[in-house]
Amino acid sequence: MKRLLVLAAVLLVGLMLAHCGKEEATTESKYETLGRAFVRQLAEGSYDSITAGFDSNMARELPADKLEYIFGSLEAQFGAFKGQGGVRQSETGGFQMVFVTMQFEKSMLDAKVVFDSTDRVAGLFFMPTPPDAAYTSADYVDMTAFEQIEVTFGDTFWTLQGTINIPKGDGPFPAVVLVHGSGPQDRDETIGANKPFRDIAETLAGRGVVVLTYDKRTLTHKSKFAVWEHYTVKDEVIDDALRAAQLLQGTNKVDPHRIFVLGHSLGGMLIPRIAARGPSLAGFIIMAGLTRPLEDVYLEQLEYIYNLDGDLSEQEVANLTESQAQVGIVKMLKPNTQVTKGDMLLGVVPDYWIDLKDYSPAEAAKAINQPMLILQGERDYQVTMVDFENWKEALGDRDDVTFKSYPALNHIFIAGEGPSTPDEYFRQGHVDLEVIEDIAAWIKAH
Repeated sequence: MKRLLVLAAVLLVGLMLAHCGKEEATTESKYETLGRAFVRQLAEGSYDSITAGFDSNMARELPADKLEYIFGSLEAQFGAFKGQGGVRQSETGGFQMVFVTMQFEKSMLDAKVVFDSTDRVAGLFFMPTPPDAAYTSADYVDMTAFEQIEVTFGDTFWTLQGTINIPKGDGPFPAVVLVHGSGPQDRDETIGANKPFRDIAETLAGRGVVVLTYDKRTLTHKSKFAVWEHYTVKDEVIDDALRAAQLLQGTNKVDPHRIFVLGHSLGGMLIPRIAARGPSLAGFIIMAGLTRPLEDVYLEQLEYIYNLDGDLSEQEVANLTESQAQVGIVKMLKPNTQVTKGDMLLGVVPDYWIDLKDYSPAEAAKAINQPMLILQGERDYQVTMVDFENWKEALGDRDDVTFKSYPALNHIFIAGEGPSTPDEYFRQGHVDLEVIEDIAAWIKAH
């Protein structure tokens, strides 16, 4: 579902975990100094001083008590704050982006502090610190077997950029759109040090499948979402997934009758809604698709992470209590609820939650007429085997639905051992090749 699930268990989709703009290596600038001062005050608990430097929108959305809650959540998940690391700066659209590395006991995060032209703070995001080494494609990818073209699609208000990976040869080839999980994801679905969508796209293209990946609307147009009071998953995910599929229909070498949609996490959860508006699509692939209410799984993830060390701190108990209260409000929302931006719950507006009320993905999937492939990592703590079994219970009697789970894989289908933890996402790995080969074989069989 926002957004980046490493942090979504604590912050859900409220914090936009994204990279923006072209980074520059410079000597320490005024804004880098301001960024360091911001993080220092954050660590000292000077929340009132920090919020005094916010612009009007940030002051409304992130008062001192909420900022304290967020920093407490970070320490609860990643351990005590130990100090600052490097700092870097970039510029986008007249805004100065300062990335300050924060060293916690268990991991590192970057605080992205956005300054406007008057030096006031106009945005605050937390994200995994990029790995020192540049990302490299998986060893199993044959980069000579396909070509890539950059594309722009969507309407003038919601223009998006993407990449189409096209096998070499005459075609026509089957094609698939990759639909992200929650948060402002880029086209590679970058999560920590990993890029699962790049692994899938490059490998499928080398095996005769055209693949379209794209930067999500909540990444490209996050400033529009920041002031929008009435968005839903239709606006966040569904419209663009369908536009991407339409783009493939007119793409050279693509067989327009064999276009598939693959949804991961939130994208998998929304496959039934995408399918309802895409009757001409050839089939659907659900990877770690959620079947239960999003707010319930939010709490489940939070409790799982907090209990990894076998003990709950006072801050963790407080965070759980606050989250339980917000989930209770979500449960009571009605369609006629008066919506204002200040009423955000678990990081999103009430309309988002109201739209998902009574939505049962597994039940809704019964109305899908096309074939489906449903995949699950058995070590996934975010979308669990409970969800996989719910898909099987709803669709298990259909001959055109295939199910497969993988004992060693986590939420992004990378192998590991023992209980899965958020720290896994900070270590670079690659989607298990068996998963991608299963997808390729299934697509070609249909």
